[in-house]
Amino acid sequence: MSLDADVRHRLGSLTLEAAFASTGGITAIFGASGCGKTSLVNVIAGLIRPDFARISVGGTLLVDTAQGIFLPPSKRRIGYVFQEARLFPHMSVEANLAYGEWFAPKSERYARKAPILELLGIGHLLKRRPRELSGGEKQRVAIGRALLASPRLLLMDEPLASLDAARKAEIMPYLERLRDEVKIPIVYVSHSVAEVMRLASGVAVLSQGKLVAFGPAAEIAQRLDLVPAEEREEGGVIIDMTVAAHDAGFDLTRLSSSAGDVYVPGHLGPAGTPARVRIRARDVMLALEEPRAISALNILRGTVAAIAPADAASVNVRLDCGGAAVMARITRHSAAVLKLAPGTPAYAVVKAVSVSGPGADPR
Repeated sequence: MSLDADVRHRLGSLTLEAAFASTGGITAIFGASGCGKTSLVNVIAGLIRPDFARISVGGTLLVDTAQGIFLPPSKRRIGYVFQEARLFPHMSVEANLAYGEWFAPKSERYARKAPILELLGIGHLLKRRPRELSGGEKQRVAIGRALLASPRLLLMDEPLASLDAARKAEIMPYLERLRDEVKIPIVYVSHSVAEVMRLASGVAVLSQGKLVAFGPAAEIAQRLDLVPAEEREEGGVIIDMTVAAHDAGFDLTRLSSSAGDVYVPGHLGPAGTPARVRIRARDVMLALEEPRAISALNILRGTVAAIAPADAASVNVRLDCGGAAVMARITRHSAAVLKLAPGTPAYAVVKAVSVSGPGADPR
């Protein structure tokens, strides 16, 4: 099922202009605070009546201002998960979930309760009240309630923003399962590079209301110029890899890809399991010769593809490692000493503990 959105709307001094199409998975709406992310999803949800828009899900028109079409929110069949879970405090988890199910016409219900309880790991919480739940549990219940409404589309507006690091780590694997197993488009609003790189299939980048980039997450991740200043230290690349083996003695997993082998802490599943890793540019060192007798386990051979200024003192160097990109942020001094230029063979050196894998804390 696809989502097609073309929106133009005036919001005070901000003009929202965004057009994109998503064919499934998670599309992240990414950008700095105040850039119009929440306003865009509120237009999609029908909570804002836009000056101009044409939005459809799976071929069903939700709004087309040119034709005078505007479905009210209650008719759009959209699930919405907010920053706070917004559960009914006087109702049990089971009753909150049933409330979501009530909104779906019986003839159009596709969501089944048992698989959703298993997907989100909330079956044991059914008799509890919201006050008895952790922040992560509340959000999982809120997601379950939205899914049981059998929506055409799921909107998630900064669902981890109100959680501490421990609760974020708790809920992130469930969001990954949601991405992989739920076959409806998901729009995920975030200003966190770590969340977007870990979860998104595609990324729409907003800046001051305007869509400035849209594309696959792996491509957008390399555009460090698009990362808000407060998140710049989190910029880097994502690489889709496959579990090759697990070393139980040292609790390390070896992942393989065209870039080479990468070791990460922990057990990420049996051989053949897909795994997406994030490597921050600030965690990558470069060498002209293959390093030996060093503690870093990950040494990837590549060729300098591009060098771009980062700030007055540093540059971002993009390496092509077997067709996969690896970014390194190094000083201009180091780039000059190494005489780096496009075409220069080089090695990217990364500590295993610096690589964020599927089980990592998304900070």
